[in-house]
Amino acid sequence: MIPDTMHAVQLTGHGGIDALVYRTDLPVPKPNAGEVLIRVTAAGINNTDINTRIGWYSKAVTTDTEAGGADGFETVNDNDASWSGIPLSFPRIQGADACGVIEAVGDGVDPSRIGQRVLVQTIQPIRNGKPFTCITFGSECDGGFAQYTVAKSEFTHAVNCDWSDAELASLPCAYSTAENMLHRANVCAERVLITGASGGVGSAAVQLCKRRGATVIAMSSPNKADDVYALGADQVLDRNADIITKLGRNSVDIVIDLVAGPKWPDLLEVLRRGGRYATAGAIAGPITELDVRTLYLKDLSLFGSTFQADEVFPNLVSYVERGEIRPALAATYPLSDIAKAQQDFLEKKHTGKLVLIPPQVTS
Repeated sequence: MIPDTMHAVQLTGHGGIDALVYRTDLPVPKPNAGEVLIRVTAAGINNTDINTRIGWYSKAVTTDTEAGGADGFETVNDNDASWSGIPLSFPRIQGADACGVIEAVGDGVDPSRIGQRVLVQTIQPIRNGKPFTCITFGSECDGGFAQYTVAKSEFTHAVNCDWSDAELASLPCAYSTAENMLHRANVCAERVLITGASGGVGSAAVQLCKRRGATVIAMSSPNKADDVYALGADQVLDRNADIITKLGRNSVDIVIDLVAGPKWPDLLEVLRRGGRYATAGAIAGPITELDVRTLYLKDLSLFGSTFQADEVFPNLVSYVERGEIRPALAATYPLSDIAKAQQDFLEKKHTGKLVLIPPQVTS
């Protein structure tokens, strides 16, 4: 039986961790036409959840994400503080990752979907005829930090595998972000440099690049090097290393970057002529210096990566079902401990994913 109320975490506004409020009395949502109701069994934590909470996407913020991760920022323009640049409506249930079981369906959805174990696609295209328009689950709509959530059936994917719920919840945001960068940059059996390789997206990128036959040079903190090697990296560099000295100029084919920050120009220097660079993050800071001569004299291609091609998420599900990838799961927490989980996330002592487990509903 589906209850009338549920436990969930509401984001009450842009700010620090104290802007997250754990509730036990919120109404269980009902699926509209084309939607499904999902009993959430696990929900991963991502940079985008924290970036959205603190308003880091606002152009008024120019520092790294850690600077405001716990307490927020003094100056945030609410009008452009979401990743899409559209003001958020509060309260909002965040959670870009959701693994669960379909419990009910709306009009137009095949009732045989009830009972399926599913993942919700994080980046969801808007079918309005305008290219590169999309929403993020848990940002423009309520997400997975709850016992129940609703999602469009089109973007709710059945998965058949032996993974735990927490492992599956590690997949949607991080792995689709990584796979989309590789898809956009057309990664194949080449030499690839990956920054931030111990994080959720970085660790996914290491595995997904190896799946494509690439030689992976990964950057992480030295105390996580063994973990990154275990993911499949061929070489691991200290994240503070002088990569020009270590690797040489014009030495890699592709850079997959999640860090940016002050050392960003060096990433273009180690790219070969005609090399490709793709980014989906800037945890060390969004403001960098570009010598445009490096860009055009080396014939480089730079790819921003947010909107995802239709094939990206279904491809990920197929990799899971064929046993070609396996997530690095660092720890799980009860949903009620979201404050501790996000604090641990910000301290970045872990490799892989941190996942929240909602209280399980009994019939």
